[in-house]
Amino acid sequence: MQMHEVVSEADKQAFLQLAIDIYRDDPMWIRPLDKDIAEVFDTEKNKFFKRGECKRWLLKDDSNKIIGRIAAFVNRQYKEEQPTGGIGFFECINDQKAANFMFDYCREWLKEKGMEAMDGPINFGERDKWWGLLVQGYTPPLYCMNYNPPYYVQLFENYGFQVYFNQICFGMKVTDKLDSKFYERHAKIAEDRNYSARTIDKGQLEKFAKDFHYVYNKAWSGHGGGKTLELKQVQKMFTMMKPVMDEHLIWYAYYKDEPIAIWINLPDLNQYFKHLNGQFGLLQKLKFLWLKKFGKCSRFVGLVFGIIPEFQGKGVDAYIIVEGAKVIQPMASYDEYEMQWIGDFNPKMINISESLGTTRSRVLSTYRFLFDRNKEFKRHRVVG
Repeated sequence: MQMHEVVSEADKQAFLQLAIDIYRDDPMWIRPLDKDIAEVFDTEKNKFFKRGECKRWLLKDDSNKIIGRIAAFVNRQYKEEQPTGGIGFFECINDQKAANFMFDYCREWLKEKGMEAMDGPINFGERDKWWGLLVQGYTPPLYCMNYNPPYYVQLFENYGFQVYFNQICFGMKVTDKLDSKFYERHAKIAEDRNYSARTIDKGQLEKFAKDFHYVYNKAWSGHGGGKTLELKQVQKMFTMMKPVMDEHLIWYAYYKDEPIAIWINLPDLNQYFKHLNGQFGLLQKLKFLWLKKFGKCSRFVGLVFGIIPEFQGKGVDAYIIVEGAKVIQPMASYDEYEMQWIGDFNPKMINISESLGTTRSRVLSTYRFLFDRNKEFKRHRVVG
């Protein structure tokens, strides 16, 4: 076996093709858009190249057949107990020797960069995309969410990877009535007219991007692996989201007109993209617009939920959720709601999610491998 670095256009196509070959008979897999994968490795489009580096390889067997792929990266902003690199975009035939060969190769590459551990499978980028190995809930993935065959769990664990944290997704039927405690807590907050809740207005994206920026940085920057977002970064994100936003799904809460909470949801884009065969050229964009207008998207997805520290524990979570439910449920536009993953290191958010009456729809795991096999392994610290 040998590792071949992805450099040429043919290599890049082979990197994509291997996933198509592996999942050819899996009805649950949804092919990611080729452009979404390519942008991770584009030095012009991925800002993480400014503070890190990344390589990807194809694994070839003795007959020169491609049987695996993997990427390894160093993100100097990824602060952990020891210098920790990442691996991701792993695909492999069901062969432990092949997987071990790739893991060993990445381990040595990361050691040369001064790393003492590797996490995987993770993204050379933010945690909201391509993060974690699917271990439970083999149903069609959400947009930019990892999906893999069950045997990948054994490939990782047999090598010596251990679960650093679990990523739990929660789902529920949109028509399900919330627990009575939500309405009770909502009523208490609603008595104070200083509180208000409203949906996003696409015509005022600059204002709502600024409000998101304020709440996100206060609510989330202290969490494990978290960091502050720059306003221009949020503005760009909102501009990109605008074409797919459903204004009824994005909610803000205010106290005396100051933003205190955000609840950001989007339609499940993979319900459209599964029809595009990984492409997103002009014809596919037109097809997407047609599907968006005339097709059915039965699920919407929770991306971000946050409350600034000063208002946590006061019932604001119930307030914003009930205000949203009063609009979303009567619309009857969606059948299901699924939240993007919450780390098991965040018990407060898990409690909120479970109190909605949800079920655990899927679990992904972020694994860690310590290069010093005598060093004590520690799970992700609890936050919140």
